[in-house]
Parts: sequence; C-alpha cells; structure tokens
Amino acid sequence: MSIEEAAQPAAVSVPDPPDPLLEVTDLRVRFDTKGRRVNAVNGLSYRLSAGRTLAIIGESGSGKSVSSRALMGLLPPTAKVTGSARFAGKELVGRSEKQLRGLRGADIAMVFQDPARSLNPTMRIGTQITEAVRAHAKIDRKAAHARAVELLQLVRLPAAERRFHEYPHQLSGGMRQRVMIAIALAADPKLLIADEATTALDVTTQAQIMELLLELQRRLGTAIVLISHDLGLAASYADDVVVMYAGRAVEYAPASTLFSRVRMPYTEALMAAIPRLERPPHAELPVTPGQPPDLTRLPPGCPFAPRCARATDECRTEVPPFTEHEPGHWWACWHPCGEPS
Repeated sequence: MSIEEAAQPAAVSVPDPPDPLLEVTDLRVRFDTKGRRVNAVNGLSYRLSAGRTLAIIGESGSGKSVSSRALMGLLPPTAKVTGSARFAGKELVGRSEKQLRGLRGADIAMVFQDPARSLNPTMRIGTQITEAVRAHAKIDRKAAHARAVELLQLVRLPAAERRFHEYPHQLSGGMRQRVMIAIALAADPKLLIADEATTALDVTTQAQIMELLLELQRRLGTAIVLISHDLGLAASYADDVVVMYAGRAVEYAPASTLFSRVRMPYTEALMAAIPRLERPPHAELPVTPGQPPDLTRLPPGCPFAPRCARATDECRTEVPPFTEHEPGHWWACWHPCGEPS
C-alpha cells in the first residue's frame, strides 16, 4: 500500500445510539499551504445523543480540536473540510459563513481553553455577556442585564451582581472560565463543545468546572463534546470515549468498557501516563518513545507502529481498519492489547 493510500483510511461508522443529535461521518480536514498538504483529520466518525458526554482524547496534533472547529466553521480559508456532520438532521459541512453564524451560540456553543485570551480585557464582564444574550434574542438592555446576572448565578459565580461590573483581570482563572461558560449558555445551546476547557486550571478548580458542566447538562439536557488530552478526565466524566491518533479514531467505546478493557496500545500508553497514588514518590511516569508522525508524510501502515512495542511487519505495511471487534467496542489495531503479540 502506498503512502497516499495509507493517508486515506476507509470510511467507518460507530455504534448507533438512539436519535443522535450530532452525527459525524468520514470527516476529513486538510490544509494546503506552500505546496504542503496536512491531513489533520482523516476519516473521523462518531455519534452523540442529547444529554450525553463524548470525550475526544489524544495528544497535541491528533486532530481533536481541528475536528471540533470544523463543525463550527472556525477554520482558516486554507482548510478544506469534506465528509458529513449532521446536527439535528441538518448538514453542517458546506454551509455558508452566514448560515453557520446563525447556528453558533444558538444551537452549538464552544468553551475554549484559555478564558484570559477569549475574554476582551477592556470590557466589563457584564457587557460581554449581554452582547451574547442580545445577539440571539431581541430584548432590551434591562432584560439582557437580568439575563446576564441569571447566567452568572447559574454557573455559580459568587456575588454575580457585583461581578457583572468587573473586568476579566479582576477574576481568578476559574471565575473567568465560569464567565465563558455563561456566555456559551446565553442562548441555551443544544450542544456544548468544551475544547481543553479545564487544561489551564488547577486540579480542584478543574473538578469544580467539570461538575458544573455536568450539573448544567442534567438541568438543560445539553450534549457535551469534551476535548482533552487527559484520559483521567474522560474516565471520570464521559459517557463515551473516542481516542484519536494522527487524525484518525483508533479506539471507541463507552467509557466503562474502554477503561476496563483497553485494546489499542496507544490508549494503553495514555493510561499508563496518568499519575497514580500507588506509585512510589518521585517515580518517573512511563513515556511512550518517539513522536507523533508528520501529518504531511504519514508512514505506510499503522501510524502508531514506529512507537508501538507490539508492532510487526504487517503493522508497518497495512493500515488496520477501524471496526467493531466486540459489541460496542471499536479499535484499529492488528495486535490489540489483551491478545498474544
């Protein structure tokens, strides 16, 4: 098989939950710049039902954030998006900027990693929230003010009325992230994408933000796509998990299934890197050798083969298909964990 063929794995689908709110099928994103082609997302498929949380996990450069921005139409002009992403039965891929602008915030909202960069430092918190409220509802300033304070109370920001008049620099990192969640919830979206939304926070604040998101999910029925490099976060809060590597999904399962029976060596490597209390003090974390592949020159065969201790000649020449090997459990590996290598 040629390198070009290896870069184009066969389209796959994942198990069908009832009435999916979001259905992504064979999503591909490539960037063509200065004569180079980067296959950032290479045939991603998944489904998400209302009220559920899907975690998309992988190292930096695996394609998880690019895939979410493709849904929102937030990629630069150099990006070419193909495949299908149907939200509430409506196709997102190929929509005009004007059409996508009508969906952003109203139906699909995103919480970004760094609230300090996402919030305008020259504007008061309340002004930024009321702008989001009035962008999606024809209400006067007084009603928008009341709604903004209500949202700040909803995300449990202390002294909401006073914080309304403060600037971002007057808030802690956790408070700023709560403000970002309030802005995202301004129009009661059906889908919330949390793109590394807790990465910049300390462990205690991270847990508070995640508990807040799940509480809001229970109250509002919002579906959540949780994008992270942290498998521990997925284990604690997700219903289903997609593990990505080199732009591809390499393992998919309900969280309880995946963490009790890991089959993809890459997933196993990510799990091994999670700090554990039973490890001796100051012990070094296991490290996966090598680096993720160059997405402009994907190797033939399995992209993880150069870093995998279980790799054989077959792994280096043939791309493993991403298929359902066990009920509800999908993976792409010729020699999965739990079987003789």
